[in-house]
Amino acid sequence: MSLCMHFTAMSISCSSFFIPYSHPRFLPPRFHRCVFFGVASRQKPINPRETINSATVASFIPPMARSLYSMNREPMVPPYNVLITGSTKGIGYALAKEFLKAGDNVLICSRSAESVESTTRSLREEFGEHRVWGTKCDVREGQDVKDLVAFAQENLKYIDIWINNAGSNAYSYKPLAEASDEDLIEVVTTNTLGLMICCREAIKMMLKQPRGGHIFNIDGAGSDGRPTPRFAAYGATKRSVVHLTKSLQAELQMQDVQNVVVHNLSPGMVTTDLLMSGATTKQAKFFINVLAEPAEVVAEYLVPNIRSIPANGSMKPTYIRFLTGIKAYSQIFSRLAFGARRNRYVLED
Repeated sequence: MSLCMHFTAMSISCSSFFIPYSHPRFLPPRFHRCVFFGVASRQKPINPRETINSATVASFIPPMARSLYSMNREPMVPPYNVLITGSTKGIGYALAKEFLKAGDNVLICSRSAESVESTTRSLREEFGEHRVWGTKCDVREGQDVKDLVAFAQENLKYIDIWINNAGSNAYSYKPLAEASDEDLIEVVTTNTLGLMICCREAIKMMLKQPRGGHIFNIDGAGSDGRPTPRFAAYGATKRSVVHLTKSLQAELQMQDVQNVVVHNLSPGMVTTDLLMSGATTKQAKFFINVLAEPAEVVAEYLVPNIRSIPANGSMKPTYIRFLTGIKAYSQIFSRLAFGARRNRYVLED
């Protein structure tokens, strides 16, 4: 299932609807290389012989990561091989098309085999048989994601860019107290467990690739820690996206991994079915009309920025945002001052 609702992070809270609209200025974390020494008192200087030696440091590092020390990273040149989860509709599908337009090869996936088949067929008709692949994958299932990696390696040999887009809000806008067990399980297992499984398998695969790879985790409403009433579970899972990304960045740097990087990607508000299903209040309609953009417009901005990272040889974590705070405030001001974007997508009361 593709992630159909993406918000940026700064918010205006309304009693009947809540839409965040800009992110705090997250800076890519800079983690110092960690060396762990024994605890020593101020009276007793640290004995160099008692500090950690290279063998001990190596014990903290998984074998696959240690093997990278002796490898020369191959340059990552286009066309890139791109894997996008939840990519049969919405922003995932729009990203897939934009990468294909740029000349890249794309692997799409979804938990619906029928959707994968029809989408793959459509994209192949437009971009060619040998540039598009598709397979069923439920990101909540570890074996499915392992099979996805095997499929990618068999058909594309390697993946340069892996975008974790699959997510869910269970198409539910209601207080948490009214949410069903099924809806909560759907949201948490897809957005949190699924993301963790995908990151784990993507990292394991890319560590073995001389080219390395870039992983992009898509954020959403709540990722800055602001409240998300009426979709509290979704907001909580999206808050965890940023934390998970930072933790993975720290782990990779601790292990001195030089060829795999984890990034954040923020598409802002995208006019997908899930977003529009929540346009039931005056406030919701206002913000959707003022801030939301079609998936195609968002993808046209994001894909060149994503591709520029491997193109420039950068191995530093980034946070790519479509809807910045300045842009959001500017559009709100234009609406209040000049009536811009009124009734753009939905009729307002």
